[in-house]
Amino acid sequence: MRVVFMGTPSYATTILRALFNDADIEVVLLVTQEDKPVGRKQVLTPPHIKAWLLEQNVHIEIYQPKTLRDKEAHAKIASLKPDFIVVAAYGQILPKAVLDIAPCINLHASLLPKYRGASPIQSTLLANEMYAGVTSMLMEEGLDTGAMLGFSYLKIEPKHNASLLFDELAELAAKLTLTTLKNFTSLQPLTQVGANATHCKKIKKDDGLVTFEQNAQDILIRYKALSPWPGIFLESGLKLLDIEFVPNNNNATSPIGVIQEITHTGFIVSCKQNSLLLKMLQPVSKNAMNAQDYIRGKRLSIGDSLV
Repeated sequence: MRVVFMGTPSYATTILRALFNDADIEVVLLVTQEDKPVGRKQVLTPPHIKAWLLEQNVHIEIYQPKTLRDKEAHAKIASLKPDFIVVAAYGQILPKAVLDIAPCINLHASLLPKYRGASPIQSTLLANEMYAGVTSMLMEEGLDTGAMLGFSYLKIEPKHNASLLFDELAELAAKLTLTTLKNFTSLQPLTQVGANATHCKKIKKDDGLVTFEQNAQDILIRYKALSPWPGIFLESGLKLLDIEFVPNNNNATSPIGVIQEITHTGFIVSCKQNSLLLKMLQPVSKNAMNAQDYIRGKRLSIGDSLV
């Protein structure tokens, strides 16, 4: 079968790799986002999926249109006569003209109809869900509203942060893509129940702001959901790069944001409820450092406020 693939980050790369490795599938075009300037020096950098494909030394055209809403993009894709268009974290809404070329199948990283939108994995973690998953669905003009074709899921473990969950869900999505394509004619699409839908917005840097006035468990959840980007940080700009939850029942009347104990791995700070062990920190415009070096440089000790 002939497939046009649309995707941009590493999540999409994992799925594309599975398609390449299947003898029954011919990927005839990769559609991805434009190269973008990255970092302080604004170096023009290709999307992850483009960089990977160029390393494979295969003769597959890479197409990076600014928009899919012009006649050129439609003509380009339609001329290849694909049997399917597979979409995974592409980053643009597909117009009706493209949707009408061939069945468009999206691999959305949530158990729909929950977490439609731009940040399903982070939002799943922020909501402290028990399970995460992937849904294959037929695309329509609405945002993640199409009929569902298949699911794959896993139990969220304490080890999971957004980065690790991205990788594991990508592997599930790759397998689900192959199953969906090869069994497409026998699948019975399941209409989503709109009343059960939830939506998630694009993650912004400001979402990483935390305060010790919050419960330690809530800060830990945000830390896991927003790793590696934007991470979590205090109002001072101090980034909390490595933290652990510390349960205690005696800090109801203790000052918040105070150093309670210094350990061999870092130091413990009181929160509104329970505490956090801070192990790695990064001050503004400085390199990451272990927490002990930070408080030593600031001449802080037990009983002092971190903020």
